[in-house]
Amino acid sequence: MAKPILLPLFSIPLIALDSTLWIARARAEEQLRDPLTGLPNRQWLLERIWTALDDAERIDARAALMLIDLDRFRSVNDTLGHLAGDRLLLQIADRLRVALPRGAEAARLGGDEFAVLLPVADSTTSATRVARNLVAALSSPLDLDGLTLVLEASAGVAVFPDHALDAEGLLRRADVAMYQAKRDRTGVEVYESKRDSNTPDRLGLLGDLRRALDAHEVELHYQPKVRFDGQVAGLEALVRWVHPERGKVPPDEFIAIAESSGLMPHLTEYVLETALGQVARWRAQGLFVPVAVNVSPRDVHTPGFAGSVAARLARHGVPAGALQLEITEHVLLEDPQRAADTLNGLTGHGVKMSLDDFGTGYSSLVHLRKLPVSELKIDRSFVARLAVDTEDAEIVRCTVDLAHSLGLLVVAEGVEDDETWERLRDLGCDAVQGWLVAAAMPPEETTAWLRARGSRGWQRPRAALPAATADDSGRIA
Repeated sequence: MAKPILLPLFSIPLIALDSTLWIARARAEEQLRDPLTGLPNRQWLLERIWTALDDAERIDARAALMLIDLDRFRSVNDTLGHLAGDRLLLQIADRLRVALPRGAEAARLGGDEFAVLLPVADSTTSATRVARNLVAALSSPLDLDGLTLVLEASAGVAVFPDHALDAEGLLRRADVAMYQAKRDRTGVEVYESKRDSNTPDRLGLLGDLRRALDAHEVELHYQPKVRFDGQVAGLEALVRWVHPERGKVPPDEFIAIAESSGLMPHLTEYVLETALGQVARWRAQGLFVPVAVNVSPRDVHTPGFAGSVAARLARHGVPAGALQLEITEHVLLEDPQRAADTLNGLTGHGVKMSLDDFGTGYSSLVHLRKLPVSELKIDRSFVARLAVDTEDAEIVRCTVDLAHSLGLLVVAEGVEDDETWERLRDLGCDAVQGWLVAAAMPPEETTAWLRARGSRGWQRPRAALPAATADDSGRIA
């Protein structure tokens, strides 16, 4: 009979310790992996970038980081379900592994966002070439249970030391470039500082804007729209912000910051709440005038937006017909079905829709029939030279004819002189807005202006008013 193996008592704790360390290492590695695709995750990527930057600096070389995002992936999840979306992400991860050049490393940052690190990059041009190859590989057709899907991708490229000197900076700037590629639909963009809204100054302004909204320091001014018989057709709510140190901040500037930072939904909620509160007060005073509020494409694509607008109307006791939402054609450039569903939901509640800045985009004629709008606004850039530029005059004439053939009312923006007024009336335009009628006014002045017009409406002055400054043309979106 074999003798039992006797182990010293002190060896038992060593075995247990070794096993514990092995388990700890395995768990630590798991924490650096994406559980769905098996690719490294964001935490791993940041640590790896730091190592790559140290190595590149030591040998006086470049390193490059690419962020890759799938376009319209959310619509796949919404249509086919999250399980189908996960299976597609697995296919994308496999394609990424196969398409990686030698020495490159890939990670999944979450959702449909991936990253590729080139620890050594010959140049920005070569890094861009790699990004284009990866985007092309990810954008070829995918098969899901016999259903062929095409998910295009967008990529942003940032290079060390040209664009950033640390891991967080490189990641952020690749992100800026990636969103630029998504907005411009170019596929791949390299970071450019002049296109980066996240400078320290703008970030400071963003924080100030957030605090101003919380403190109700952002104001709404109202600019009238009038018909050619002088009757007031409505008011447009325009946002104004006087910074305690900078003074008046141009609306285009702080709206762009809100749009690019994710603060836009908060700004829109603030404007809607303020405008509907003012409409309720006017109605209590016997002033029944509809008010238009500009909303951004991001608002329209936010789930539940139509329902939230209806809830605000009910809370303020304002009928839906007293609110008009002004949108631009860009709402249809990304996820057109979601946009159409939201807009139809709004009109189903009775909210009027207006298409703003008509003629400044490139898809109006294609999509106009798909938008449930009742009004079309001709952009001021065409109206301003109507009296002196025959091409602009022809564009306005064709726009009026097109809108009327579709049963839409037409409002011209930026009307500042008698001659433009006369030409627009002759062309059959329905209403005008601009300094010839009135500048955007604070609520108290708007109330007085409305009361002074009464049933007689607005009477055209004999001389045109001075042209508006850039501050007076700003909008919420």
